[in-house]
Amino acid sequence: MAHDDRALMTLALAHAAAADFATSPNPMVGAVVARDGAVLAAGHHARAGEAHAEVNALEAAGDAARGSDLFITLEPCSVRGRTPPCVDAVIAAAPRRVVVAMLDPNPQVSGRGVAAVEAAGIPVEVGLGAAEAERLNRFYLTHARTGLPFVTAKFAASLDGRIATRGGQSRWITSAASREMAHHLRRRHDAVLVGATTVITDDPQLTVRLDGQPRQPVRVVVDSTLRIPPTARLFEPGAPVMIATTSAATADRLESLRAAGAEVLVLPAVADRVDLRALLRTLGERNLISVIAEGGSALLGALFDMRAVDALVAFLAPRLIGGVSAPAAIGGAGAATLAESIHLSDLEVERVGGDLVVTGYCVR
Repeated sequence: MAHDDRALMTLALAHAAAADFATSPNPMVGAVVARDGAVLAAGHHARAGEAHAEVNALEAAGDAARGSDLFITLEPCSVRGRTPPCVDAVIAAAPRRVVVAMLDPNPQVSGRGVAAVEAAGIPVEVGLGAAEAERLNRFYLTHARTGLPFVTAKFAASLDGRIATRGGQSRWITSAASREMAHHLRRRHDAVLVGATTVITDDPQLTVRLDGQPRQPVRVVVDSTLRIPPTARLFEPGAPVMIATTSAATADRLESLRAAGAEVLVLPAVADRVDLRALLRTLGERNLISVIAEGGSALLGALFDMRAVDALVAFLAPRLIGGVSAPAAIGGAGAATLAESIHLSDLEVERVGGDLVVTGYCVR
């Protein structure tokens, strides 16, 4: 079957998405080898440390790759990491032309891959499918450009935005189907972030509980004075635990939580609380390129107040709780005026188990 260039790039993007975030901290990349619009081979980068998309596609095409058209969703890498540079494989395959959706903003690559291919006499076209490639790799691109992880805020609430009743009951506001979807969302991220009050009140495991052996995020707790007990279910085996605290924490509390298996980070304080910017920088430096912040209200409010949230996923149940003392999903100082409020773009709304799931991206 013959395809035009856009259809071939769309196919490459579909192959990239098949990695389903298992490539972190690397991007998800797909590649298609075609001749006269007919697909010869395709491949994607399946997980970090394994062969990259271009190599998989070109190896599958074999000698037929010579003189072909190569479609790649991201600029081929030009540096050696756990695998050789992809530009070497591209140049050796000698395609007629290379079509790249977008350049890689990683300072180690950033145009060098395209330049190397062009220097070998192979024409390169950049920009086809760029918007789609940008959306696909939001996590990676945010980290590459800023050094910070992409932050997704997630909450489950009633339709009027309450995460518990005035009596403290919160299980379960949303449906079982929504909770399963939330586990899939958690699996896609490198770290899950909560506040100490959430751990003390709900005693969550913060693991991904799905069939098979899903990828588990690092469990991160913001606890400025180390209030959480070392007996919390958080410390059960399943994934690493990281606790962010301040110098206000006592030595004996530090020792007890480290003995329970946590890595305790003593970070700067702002108004006697953990400096969340310092925490996000630390996570980014550790190549945790995506974080899902799951509450509680104070933590989400602080993240929104400092404009550190990139995306929101709200699970809204068809029920009303009301009451001034029932906790809201997002606390913090909030906006003083509508002009200061956070706007969301690219809204998506779907029905899951009777609930509404609203996804949007914070406009910066």
